[in-house]
Amino acid sequence: MEHQTTSTLLSWMTFLPLLGAAVILGLVALAPLLKLSRSALDNASRAVGLLSTLAVLYMGYGLWRGFDGASTHLQFVHHFVWIRQFNIEYFMAVDGISITMVLLTALISFVAMMASVPWLGKVDTHHHFSAKKVPGYMVMFLLLETGMMGTFCALDFFLFYVFWELMLLPMYFLIGIWGGPRKEYAAIKFFLYTLSGSVLMLLCMVGIYYASGPATLVDGTTTDHTFNVMALSAMGQAGHFVQAAPVFGLAFAKVVFVGLFIGFAIKVPMFPFHTWLPDAHVEAPTPISVILAGVLLKMGAYGIIRFNFQMLPETARWAASTIAVFGVINIVYAAFVCLAQTDLKKMIAYSSVSHMGFVLLGLAALTPQGVSGAVFQMVSHGLVSPMLFLVAGVIYDRAHSRDINGFGGLAQVLPEYTGIMGLAFMASLGLPGLAGFIGEFLVFIGAFPVYRLLTVISATAVIITAAYYLWTIQRMFLGPLNEKWKGLWDLNWRERLTLYPLGAMVILFGVYPLPIFQLMNTSLYALVAVVSVASPIGL
Repeated sequence: MEHQTTSTLLSWMTFLPLLGAAVILGLVALAPLLKLSRSALDNASRAVGLLSTLAVLYMGYGLWRGFDGASTHLQFVHHFVWIRQFNIEYFMAVDGISITMVLLTALISFVAMMASVPWLGKVDTHHHFSAKKVPGYMVMFLLLETGMMGTFCALDFFLFYVFWELMLLPMYFLIGIWGGPRKEYAAIKFFLYTLSGSVLMLLCMVGIYYASGPATLVDGTTTDHTFNVMALSAMGQAGHFVQAAPVFGLAFAKVVFVGLFIGFAIKVPMFPFHTWLPDAHVEAPTPISVILAGVLLKMGAYGIIRFNFQMLPETARWAASTIAVFGVINIVYAAFVCLAQTDLKKMIAYSSVSHMGFVLLGLAALTPQGVSGAVFQMVSHGLVSPMLFLVAGVIYDRAHSRDINGFGGLAQVLPEYTGIMGLAFMASLGLPGLAGFIGEFLVFIGAFPVYRLLTVISATAVIITAAYYLWTIQRMFLGPLNEKWKGLWDLNWRERLTLYPLGAMVILFGVYPLPIFQLMNTSLYALVAVVSVASPIGL
């Protein structure tokens, strides 16, 4: 399967943050020569970080304008042979499956960078993480953005794996150095869980490579095996991997499917692999929680769509009902856990586990509405969850506490903050008219004909979601004012610039979701036609 290079835009979007990181390292090295003070170096590092993420966001706007949502073909292709000895290609492209995730990554990275910069607002620098080791933080942040962007753009399995692993290291340091009191524990737990999934993925990647048939590299060279994701998908859809030799007496396709699925499910995170997430969220600085919830969790679901479903469609049908059961466990279990939380950030973290369960249920339905709803849920959660973590960060910056029961009556002194937090809560619980409703509704529509009982169970969890959000509003904002907090100040301009655009998009896509569907539906429906099964499973 040959693709000629049509654009280098995706490569620029991926590697420009890396270039920004190199500029910051150069400034650090030259600081004594240039006689830069500590504060000047810090501000220069922040400026480079901000400009780098802004440039990527601007290129993302060009990507959105130039993308043809009516086509199932790959677009903005940059393709050449990278390591000929191992048939590895540099293959970057987007289609309807990945375009929304690339745009979301560009947006959320810029928002998180804005939240990292203590300009345009009052900040308690004694407690604020951004006052510590600024150049190192910015380098790690930009390296993380390169890893995330490359993961969604890479269509060579080896290249995808390189970006997937590249993202692991900076996230480990961002939590472990700039995190909260238990930051080392949270960082090591995140690292070990993700690395375990990566080892499984590596073994499956090697197995798929050697099980693949002859292929042609982009330069016309014929090879015995390939890492090209599109070529591997064509082989998988033709039943090639189902016919491969068994592994330890087990069907090759099933072994590889389960191995890849676990690797991606850890990142989703799916029960019972979810326990790293609350610790990582609670200890991570606010902007890193924003990236973790807004982008990183989506990588697991994206991997399931791109590799498990697109490459192994017959096995996906075999595993669908099991995936649906785990999705419903995520939804219901995490919603009840949220009810028990008194730490605002931990409650929001568990709400992410619950909401990602809808993604699993929608994907498992293997219907156009279910899969489309699952991907829309990824986008809407990628907008709403950063809002939630930003509002949690706002109150922690002022009060240095996240104890829900310790507040009370905050609406009297923080009316603007109360309004934006209420909007984020309502969007997350799926209020009609806001983005969170669209994805959940489509998942229910798509899953009900296939899994009636599971859909009914998951729908009842929406009531639990409403309960923990409304109870939190009651405890934090209503009733008499706790005199301890009467000196708190409302939102500053930096916080407005991060929260208001996200809030506007949550409202816009809740009322008018068509722009997102126009980007993704053609490619997703083509995938569903390959994977779906006519007869309902009926759980």
